[in-house]
Amino acid sequence: MAHFLLIHGAAHGAWCWRDVIPELQALGHSVQAIDLPGHGQDSTPYQKVTLDAYADAVLSALDRPAIVVGHSMGGYPITLAAERDPSHIQRLIYLCAYVPKPGLSLSQMRMEAPYQPLLPAIRMTQDKLGWTADPAMVKDIFYHDCPPGTTEYALENLCIQATQPTSVPVETGANYASVPKSYIRCADDRTIPPEYQVTMTQDWPAKDVYTLPCAHSPFFADPAGLAHLLNKISEQ
Repeated sequence: MAHFLLIHGAAHGAWCWRDVIPELQALGHSVQAIDLPGHGQDSTPYQKVTLDAYADAVLSALDRPAIVVGHSMGGYPITLAAERDPSHIQRLIYLCAYVPKPGLSLSQMRMEAPYQPLLPAIRMTQDKLGWTADPAMVKDIFYHDCPPGTTEYALENLCIQATQPTSVPVETGANYASVPKSYIRCADDRTIPPEYQVTMTQDWPAKDVYTLPCAHSPFFADPAGLAHLLNKISEQ
């Protein structure tokens, strides 16, 4: 059985994996979900949060060989972590996540997509160093296919997302190239266009690309289905 390290996306925290963790454990896996700096129970001020700090947090949590899953924005820190030290990373799994392109920040990649469904919901902080999602738009963007109560639970936990981690590129080399990778597309995603998820993985081997018929939060919409797919990937 595998050990999974789960990395959340923008404005989220370890809390978003609440329903997936027991499903993976029921399949015999060990699981750890962490709060990146400035998220969840981590009290780092968003003004001091950096992509480097995100990657450091991922590496600090890798006390044993693990399959590292990054959701959405989490694709950037897991990529940087793998480039810095791949020794404990058995596989990277991008869950409807950004796969860094050379020279491009996440924000620049977002603008490469054929449309930008998240942008209308972004509300910048006064200092422009962070943003939150408009509460009135959160359900439609993140959770429209999730069970009742999901949006309310999320609104109690969503945090300010620092802008610095999404404003810098990640350069990769031999370390990153040495790590096996899989991608899980979400076919009804209303945050990262499904078409762009296809673009990001168009040159990947077909055996490493999977699709779930849900939106941007499969950990709430179909935690059992996501866990079984992660289990399948772990057996490769």
